[in-house]
Amino acid sequence: MKTWMREWNAAYAFVERSFRLIRRYLAWEVVFLFYNIINTLTIGLIGLTMQGAPNQEEMVLYLVIGALFWGFMSVLFEEVANSITWERWEGTIEYTFMAPIRRITHLAGMCLFALLYGTIRSVIVLAIVALFFDLPLAQADFPAALVVLAVASPAFMGLGLIAAVLPLLSPERGTQATHIIQGIILLVSGVYYPIDVLPKWLHPLSVLSPATYALDAARDAILHGTGVIALLPKLGILLLIGIVLVPMGLWIFLQAERYAMRTGKLKRNG
Repeated sequence: MKTWMREWNAAYAFVERSFRLIRRYLAWEVVFLFYNIINTLTIGLIGLTMQGAPNQEEMVLYLVIGALFWGFMSVLFEEVANSITWERWEGTIEYTFMAPIRRITHLAGMCLFALLYGTIRSVIVLAIVALFFDLPLAQADFPAALVVLAVASPAFMGLGLIAAVLPLLSPERGTQATHIIQGIILLVSGVYYPIDVLPKWLHPLSVLSPATYALDAARDAILHGTGVIALLPKLGILLLIGIVLVPMGLWIFLQAERYAMRTGKLKRNG
């Protein structure tokens, strides 16, 4: 029990440190949140312009679900990777790696922060979006949608762990590559449109993306009131992807850490 409490306290310390960094750069956080809100509202308003759509309100909800869920999932992906980027830029990554803390505890703390931060941001955006649109939510199954979020989260944390390797090896190029990966996931996952409209050669990437299954399941739950039992096949796929990606991401990160320390790539120049 003492060991578990010590590891929990260490993981929570990374959560607290990350929130303190947000407070340090609060003005930028407000700007990013404002942009996220405006982006979601703009996407929803596009649905209102589709006068010929058979169900305009449902189209707006379709787009808003995509924007909200993508906003949450991209935070999980970004913040895990950005935690390493921050430390590289601040020059503290070597001190963190030398601390008497298990790497899994360090990374678990960063994943927990990403989950809390993403939830807070999504709730704020959802509250403001609800003031702008009269969304048809009478048959929505919100508990099922929350289950989808919970099951999909480990998969995106696993992707974040893998992406965190890039800024670990190179803070500039690694961050650029992380955004490229994020853009590819956005393109192939059907965030704002069905994946059927994509070129056929992109469909294999859609099948591999956890966002594809998360968005399909979330839209089924909110648009059609589909319950958890009916969503089990998609939830099972998401769970399997998470089970694969989290250990894989941890293993890849540990290998990259050893390589970076052995070759001296952790030193920040410039």
